[in-house]
Amino acid sequence: MTEWLSTTGAARRLGITPRTLYRMIDEGQLPAYRFGRVIRLKATEIDAFIESCRIAPGELEHLYVMPGVTPLRAVE
Repeated sequence: MTEWLSTTGAARRLGITPRTLYRMIDEGQLPAYRFGRVIRLKATEIDAFIESCRIAPGELEHLYVMPGVTPLRAVE
């Protein structure tokens, strides 16, 4: 049986604000369903979205200084 989440529950599960959740739904990043005046999200689709955001090894390499490399200095 499908587990449905409220927008508050889905936002809490993702660790974001409901406002951010609504933006993500509106931009098509997350599927959502309207039942009358109520918006619901499938728990399985939230979990799939979380997995799709997984960071692969090496993707953050640009965020830290590599050993032996001199960082660039700001031009004054």
